[in-house]
Formats: sequence, C-alpha cells, structure tokens
Amino acid sequence: MSGQAALVTGSTRGIGLASALALARQGFAVAVNGPADDDELAAAVEQVSATGARVVAMPLDVSDIDAHDAAIASVEDAIGPLTTLVNNAGVSVMNRGDPIEVSEQSWDRCLTVNAKAMFFMTQAFARRLLARNRDASLFQSIINVTSSNAEAVAVTRAEYCVSKAGAAMVSKAWAVRLGAEGIAVYDVRPGVIDTDMTLPMINEYARRAEEGLTLVPRVGQPEEVGEIIGSLASGKLPYTTGQVIFADGGMLVQRF
Repeated sequence: MSGQAALVTGSTRGIGLASALALARQGFAVAVNGPADDDELAAAVEQVSATGARVVAMPLDVSDIDAHDAAIASVEDAIGPLTTLVNNAGVSVMNRGDPIEVSEQSWDRCLTVNAKAMFFMTQAFARRLLARNRDASLFQSIINVTSSNAEAVAVTRAEYCVSKAGAAMVSKAWAVRLGAEGIAVYDVRPGVIDTDMTLPMINEYARRAEEGLTLVPRVGQPEEVGEIIGSLASGKLPYTTGQVIFADGGMLVQRF
C-alpha cells in the first residue's frame, strides 16, 4: 500500500468510477461515493475492491453540505487519512433548450451540485488536512472535474455552462489558498466523453468529432480521463498547481 487514500465523489459510474479504478490500481485506498439510495454504489465498491485496494462506500448526496465533514470523518476511520480529493460529482440540465426557457429549479440544481458542493467539499477536506501533521512524502492534491463548458458555451445547456465556469473558479481559488501548504489543485476539463450524461447526444458528438470538432477524431472514454486523474494524484506533474488539464482531444485548441 502506498499510504495514499482518495475520496472520489460521484464515483458509481462514468469518469468517477474510472478514476476510482485508476487510483486503486496505483495502490490508493479509495472511498467510492454515491447517493445513499443509489443501487449502483455497492456494485461500484465491489468493482474497485476487485483490484485489491482497500475500499469503503461513502453514501452521500454531495449537495448536503452540512454532512460533508462527518462523511469524510467516517471514510478516514475506515481507510485512514485522506491525501486526495477528486471532486467529480456533477449533474446536467433538467431539459436542454433555449436559455429563455431555463427554470430556476434547473439553475439551482446545476449551481448547487457542480459549484457549491465542490467548494464546500474542498473546504471540509482542506480543513482536515491543515489541522493535522501530514506525511511530507505523500503527494496531496485536490482534482476538480469541471468541463470544456467552463469555457465554451453550449447554448442549450446554459445553466450547466455557468455552473462549470463557477467550478473552474473554485479550482483557482483553492489553488491560490493551498499552494503554500503543499496541496496541489488541478482543474480537469473533459470534452466529449462517452458517459451516461452524454448518451442522448453521443452519436451526434461522434459524427462531429470525426468531422473535425476534435483534433483527435473521436469521442473520449471515461478510462482516459481516469488515467489523467490518476497521474495527477500520483504527483506525476511535479512543481505544478492551478493547472487546467484539457481532456478534450484538442477540441478547444484555437484554429482557423
């Protein structure tokens, strides 16, 4: 065991599960998170456990801000002090469409889960790290999964884009606060990735990728983003913090 331990929010499927698996294969102990009533949570824990890693379930809706600290404490009781937080949990819009028709409910849902919960989960994690003596030989990091939509507008998902832009600033703010404390903060921005969230449009995205939307002419896979996150969490980009990692096949590279 490496002595490193990670909490990955929203890790019952997609990028979150792929990240949990990548970390487990590198020797991390892993806390797998999903809502308490999520039938997939036990299955995800079993899948990550099959790698031989120490694993614990953390049943929690991340929008329940008041429960963050107790949930992290429970995880640390089970697998030891956390060194790594991967803020992956996120939601899309309730309905795609014209911004003129966006509901307050959809706006609040996106901002609460995608930005507010990320900020306060990071706060709870950082407070615990700063309050204890830490092993300087263990790389400590916070990796926030935002989106290419932090920068590029998808007009039919306006409230999602706003929430991801907010999440990007969460990453910057905590990178500035925690740099001197030896805690690295990264912003991973997936582009078009083949997940449940993109399922309604994946065929259209795949066609557009082949026609030049992305420089790598295909959609990405969750496992690829998971490997990026695993590399960051393992300290394989030394002397860095505050970086934005575009996991988008070159989609946002400016060109004429």
